Amino acid sequence: MNSLTNILLPEPTLRRLPWYLAYVDILRHKGVKHVSSTRISKALSVDASQIAKDLSFLGVKGRTRIGYEVNDLSRALGDFLGFSHQHRAYVIGCGSLGNALIRDSGLSNYGLQIVAGFDISPNVTGRDDLGVPIRDINAIYEEMKHNPAEIAILTVPPEVAQESADIAVGAGIKAIWNFTPYRVKVAEGVVMANTSIYSHLALIFTRLNSLQ
Repeated sequence: MNSLTNILLPEPTLRRLPWYLAYVDILRHKGVKHVSSTRISKALSVDASQIAKDLSFLGVKGRTRIGYEVNDLSRALGDFLGFSHQHRAYVIGCGSLGNALIRDSGLSNYGLQIVAGFDISPNVTGRDDLGVPIRDINAIYEEMKHNPAEIAILTVPPEVAQESADIAVGAGIKAIWNFTPYRVKVAEGVVMANTSIYSHLALIFTRLNSLQ
C-alpha cells in the first residue's frame, strides 16, 4: 500500500476523494484519457483549486493544458483510499439492512468483503442463502479463528448496539462501521465510523418542511 495513506488527511478532503474517484472511473469507462481539475470542478461543484489541493496529497500532479491521466488518477485514488485492497468484514445484525449489505456485491468493488453474518434470532442464524455463514453472535470468537475479519458492520437495534460493539472488539475486531442511531464507544486504537441513515433522513425532512 502506498505510504502516503499514512498521512492524516483533513476529514473534508477524505470525504471528497471518493467523489473524485467515482467521476474519474466514469470517464475511464468512457475511454477518456485525461481530465482537468476544471472539468472535475464543473461535474462535482467543487472549486478547482480545492480539487488540485486535495489531489496533491496523493502525490499526483496534472500536466499544464492536459490535466491528469485518468487511469493513473483512478489507480492512485483507489490505492490511497484502500479500495484496491480487500478488507474482510462481519455484519452484526442480519435483519433487512444487514441482509441488504451482505447481498450488495458492489461493496467488493470498493475493497469490502463480507465473510460472515451474526444475529441472535434462531430464525436468522443458520441461513445458507446469503452466500456467507450466518451464526449466533456468541460464535464470533470461534469464527475469528478460522474465518477472521478486521471490520464489524453494526446493523442491530440501538438498544444492543453498545453490547454488540463490545463483543466484536472483544473478539479481536479492529474497526466498527456503525449504522445504528446509537453512538457506541470503543477503546482507543479501534477505528470507529458512524453512518447515521436516520440523521440524514431527519435533515431531509427538516429541509422539506422549511420549503412549505
